[in-house]
Amino acid sequence: MFTFLKTQKAYSMKLTEKKRKDILNAAILEFQEQGFPAARVNRIAELAEVSKRTLYKHFESKAVLFQAITDILLEQIAATPKLRYDPNVPLREQLNGAVRDYVGHLTGEEYMGLNRLVMSELLRDQDLAQAFFAKAAMQDGPIQALIGEAMQAGALRQAEPGFAAGQLLSMVKHFLVWPQFLMGAKAEVDPDAVIADCVDMFLAHYGKKD
Repeated sequence: MFTFLKTQKAYSMKLTEKKRKDILNAAILEFQEQGFPAARVNRIAELAEVSKRTLYKHFESKAVLFQAITDILLEQIAATPKLRYDPNVPLREQLNGAVRDYVGHLTGEEYMGLNRLVMSELLRDQDLAQAFFAKAAMQDGPIQALIGEAMQAGALRQAEPGFAAGQLLSMVKHFLVWPQFLMGAKAEVDPDAVIADCVDMFLAHYGKKD
């Protein structure tokens, strides 16, 4: 009897989690098609194949539902594997590979679509934007971790790792991320050459001077 109850409880939890995911997926679709202000809860429930009562059981309002979507984006950012500095591998090679992988993550179809959705609403709602970027600032990106360890090892001059990583990634994003984000098309440049040039400029500034 006890085993049966545990099995039933596990099944119920899985079903509840599935409904929550279905609602989130439906909300993402509705928000992408209609924009947040015009999105309708009735339509989200219909797409998710749940009742409005079930939807509100999981998310008490459309705003809370959107907040959950922003958390998904933050989770995807946080899930990016942290990189460790390897003193046996040239730092230029490590940075080139790390930035290449990071750009690939940012420009992935699923991530890019979710990012466009979230950013469009953040531009409209400053309170939501402040909360989002406050959470994002608490996360150490993979490039930041790599740069921080390289500084500790003496391979780079001492500076604030987050600021240094931001400088490097801002250069790269200008050529390889923002054109695709804003216009839906990749810039007509050689990504490997762009990354190599940006890394060289970064190392010219932060590299140890002999």
